[in-house]
Amino acid sequence: MHKENQPLIFESSTPGRIGYSLPEFDVPEVDLENLIPKEYLREMEPELPEVSELDIMRHYTALSKRNHGVDSGFYPLGSCTMKYNPKINEEVARMDGFAHVHPLQEERTVQGALELMYDLQEHLVEITGMDAVTLQSAAGAHGEWTGLMMIRAFHEANGDFERVKVIVPDSAHGTNPASAVVAGFETVTVKSNEEGLVDLDDLRRVVGNDTAALMLTNPNTLGLFEENILEMADIVHGAGGKLYYDGANLNAVLSKARPGDMGFDVVHLNLHKTFTGPHGGGGPGSGPVGVKNELVPFLPKPIIAKVKDQFVLDYDRPQSIGRIKPYYGNFGINVRAYTYIRSMGPDGLKAVTENAVLNANYMMRRLAPYYDLPYDKHCKHEFVLSGRRQKKLGVRTLDIAKRLLDFGYHPPTIYFPLNVEECIMIEPTETESKETLDSFIDVMIQIAKEAESNPEIVQEAPHTTVVSRLDETLAARKPVLRYKREE
Repeated sequence: MHKENQPLIFESSTPGRIGYSLPEFDVPEVDLENLIPKEYLREMEPELPEVSELDIMRHYTALSKRNHGVDSGFYPLGSCTMKYNPKINEEVARMDGFAHVHPLQEERTVQGALELMYDLQEHLVEITGMDAVTLQSAAGAHGEWTGLMMIRAFHEANGDFERVKVIVPDSAHGTNPASAVVAGFETVTVKSNEEGLVDLDDLRRVVGNDTAALMLTNPNTLGLFEENILEMADIVHGAGGKLYYDGANLNAVLSKARPGDMGFDVVHLNLHKTFTGPHGGGGPGSGPVGVKNELVPFLPKPIIAKVKDQFVLDYDRPQSIGRIKPYYGNFGINVRAYTYIRSMGPDGLKAVTENAVLNANYMMRRLAPYYDLPYDKHCKHEFVLSGRRQKKLGVRTLDIAKRLLDFGYHPPTIYFPLNVEECIMIEPTETESKETLDSFIDVMIQIAKEAESNPEIVQEAPHTTVVSRLDETLAARKPVLRYKREE
């Protein structure tokens, strides 16, 4: 329910009031019915709020203050790496030479932009242990699909049309099986063992002559490093399959370990996660894909290459899977990521991982006495708790997440991964101070105690937000509710 002291924009509407002033037409009016089929034309004016320019500015300014982002508060969203985006990245991306280039300019006029992308590719090659990288992919899931399409093209180029299955762990990101299906594969689930890692016996059972690839996140979605990764690589490669690395959790191993050294053949990265591009709200994103040598011929075209002292767009790629995105990727995010990598340097990137892992383990150990800890071992950049203890008291993980809103915190990821009952997945990232971590921990402890002494306050939360407790089912099924103006 909307609170009375927060009027909707429709409730501020006054008939006849307008917020714009346009000059008179200086061109003839056009009869739209001669241009647009009648069935596509409105029969009546849209019901829009009638407000002044000042009213609309105040409306959107007020909304912006209610929004939550990394710059406004702690954002411990597990598996998403919602870390601070340094503002130097924004300054560089807004430089005229980067912000005002056009993708259809002649190559000789954009040598600086091409050099930046080429150099970024080379940095990502070194960071991942791959042999080549494309920057075209628009985001992580798009990168997954791109990598899988290259794997498919590789198998088909070798006349191996029977490799139609992609193996996905039961703790995988939901985009993994989805991307595999979109790429034309069947998916097979491999189980986790009691330690939260891939069960090697089950992997041996499901792998075979029909295996195209194993998709894996390392560390996995539980925040645990797959200690047997080299043996897993041998199992899959021995069956003729490829290893695909979901780079969503690269923040945990940056400059410490490389997917290429673990045996992976393909990797996608999330520049909007690990490398501090703006994140969320549907974009912008960037999901570069790196490959080992035998998959290089299948990279999307064009690739950015260096010929003598010139940078060029190479379209002469007969085995390429083709263009996967208009132009050459999300250039602005590439500039931000390049700025971040160059400003941090190797030592800085190593410190990123060290601090991310330290923060996660610190939080996990402090919260372990108050929530169930499904896997009692060192985590990497994120960890999972379980609200099973609180559920027995009538307080669900969903209630805990809503109660956090009362304290100004964005809730962590909940009910994922699915193999942990009442799951709470927390990723603090490396950019948060100990004071921030302690404040969040204190609130989580308070909520655990409230579940014991006063469960109703948690069950009915949030109490202080602009919009009170929502019906999640209704919000999912009918996300847009039309406001009916009173006559």
